[in-house]
Amino acid sequence: MTCPALAGRPRWDIAEIVRRHRAKLEAHVRLTLEQRGVLRAIELCRTAALGGHLDVCRACGYEHAAYNSCRNRHCPKCQALAQERWIGARAERLLPVHHFHVVFTLPSELRGLAKFRPRELYDALFAAAAETLLKLGRTRLSAKLGVTMVLHTWTRDLRLHPHVHAIVTAGGLGIEGEGWRPSSQKYLFPVQVMGALLRGKMMDALRRLHARGVFSRFDDFADPEGFDSLMGRLAKIDWLVHVKKPFRDARFVLRYLGRYTHRVAISNSRLVAVTDDVVTFRTKDGKTATLGPVEFLRRFVQHVLPDGLHKIRHFGLYAGTHAHGALLVARTALSTSAAAAVQPLGGENSTATASWSQLLCLLTGRDPDRCPRCGERLEHVPVVPSARAPPQRLVA
Repeated sequence: MTCPALAGRPRWDIAEIVRRHRAKLEAHVRLTLEQRGVLRAIELCRTAALGGHLDVCRACGYEHAAYNSCRNRHCPKCQALAQERWIGARAERLLPVHHFHVVFTLPSELRGLAKFRPRELYDALFAAAAETLLKLGRTRLSAKLGVTMVLHTWTRDLRLHPHVHAIVTAGGLGIEGEGWRPSSQKYLFPVQVMGALLRGKMMDALRRLHARGVFSRFDDFADPEGFDSLMGRLAKIDWLVHVKKPFRDARFVLRYLGRYTHRVAISNSRLVAVTDDVVTFRTKDGKTATLGPVEFLRRFVQHVLPDGLHKIRHFGLYAGTHAHGALLVARTALSTSAAAAVQPLGGENSTATASWSQLLCLLTGRDPDRCPRCGERLEHVPVVPSARAPPQRLVA
């Protein structure tokens, strides 16, 4: 495994914003246990408080402290290695066919409920989107599709915007296992049909949750007619479903999907300027947004997911229950089919089993086992965590 050019380090760090303004945020906003835990993890990530090791070169005397990461899934500095390992693991399951990228979005009318009961709303969204795709696969193609979904909850300016990105096989295994049944290469299913199905399934899920009393303390439902009024509004609007052109190369699909699976609400690289009074960051199309630090953190923490909520899920052929059954049948069917337009994935260069040093070399261009001055092998001396010590930022 070779190392590419050395990657640059972002100038600004979200952790510094947390350290300076967390107290002000907590004075104005009531945070959940999960939100407080995430802020604490980000604050301590790669500091002396978490311990680490000292890189020592006996040949030239070089020394460098490398502190441990928090490994929190919301931390902007802890996703790169996890992403590479995930891509390597999924390479063994991805089918060598074209894939569509489909986005299912919750309407703005449900954002209040998503804040109030995020676990239930996001579980319902996953289920409704998956059932929509699998049902259309059965009724229109007489086939079982492969689906991988990733939950995102943000816009580029950090507002709440829950949606799931779905990567869907362009076709599926025949319902009776009779071979691969490809879909059209131009479109998967009509977006209007998918939107209508999504709406119906989500509304059914909301009615069941309401009947169970899940929304009993939601302010908007203090009015006895509040829930029925919401259902009436949801029934009248179009639910947004967006489908992008299919990817021809499954390898590109995996790399593309990997960017979504471990993305957090905002990365350090998007920060443009940070002062005691404002935070400016890039949004899209060359534009920027400027917020006060407390408002910046308030928007950031609303994207902290409940503990134990899985943001990446697999359905149909890609579900874990089919890993050694229907998925293998589909792969066998494709091996003799013209639909197999790309070579199988995985192999010797898979990152699933690579060591952390190999992955770090791949991502940063620096071999962590070699001295950057003389090239001799480094000795890694453990550093005991120092919780009482002030946080120290890792120096390149």
